Amino acid sequence: MGTYETLLYEERNGVAYVTLNRPEVNNAFDPTMQSELKDVWTSLKKNFDVRCVVLTGAGEKAFCTGIDRAIMDNWGGTPSNQWSFPVDIGRNIGPKANHLWTPVIVAVNGMACGGAFYMLGEAEFIISSETATYFDPHVTYGMVAGYESVHLMQKAPFGEVMRIALLGNYERMSAERAHQIGLVSEVVPQDKLMEAATWAAEAIASQPPAAVQGTVRAMWMGLESPRSVAIELAPLVVRLGTTNDNINEGQSSFTKAERPKHRIR
Repeated sequence: MGTYETLLYEERNGVAYVTLNRPEVNNAFDPTMQSELKDVWTSLKKNFDVRCVVLTGAGEKAFCTGIDRAIMDNWGGTPSNQWSFPVDIGRNIGPKANHLWTPVIVAVNGMACGGAFYMLGEAEFIISSETATYFDPHVTYGMVAGYESVHLMQKAPFGEVMRIALLGNYERMSAERAHQIGLVSEVVPQDKLMEAATWAAEAIASQPPAAVQGTVRAMWMGLESPRSVAIELAPLVVRLGTTNDNINEGQSSFTKAERPKHRIR
């Protein structure tokens, strides 16, 4: 991994920690961050030392507030007409857009709105601080909540995503409500957020990686394909992800001395 201008990156115990590092603008992404996120996700595909990823934002105010509107001219500005509208300028910031199947946990440390949903929608699951909020201001500012809503629908019910999109800046979803609807899997105090994300990431990283990534691939296939198609393709994913090395590593955990201690959530 190289040195990044807009991100912090470190690896520990089989886990990569990626931190959006523009707290002065609530970790909004600019062209540099977009490019650097693409580089991280692409590089992790070839990094076999990393078995899980934790994505978070710097500071306690915001995880990410979407595109940095202050530099919109760098993105090509406002299109002159509907036929010259730019391509999806957030398409490179998520792990799945870059075909990364190493599991990604998002630790939401504050506001998550608008373009942040690209990353939330492409994560395996989300852990939220108690103070985090979720909203999408697009329609309030005269813009269509298009890409962001589609991404968020991978994690939340249609009606809830529609409410977030249509109420814009008039309502923010609390962490508690996000947990109730299944958008986030766990809510913890702010000072326990990284501890909770690290526990989950290290537990995942301790397991056979091909089996883990095959499971991730199978579940996304089931989410994005008709059920009958996903079931027909599942044997291929199972076969590719079930190797002799995986079986040997996994079977060792069944011995009494090595069986992992579980917790109740």
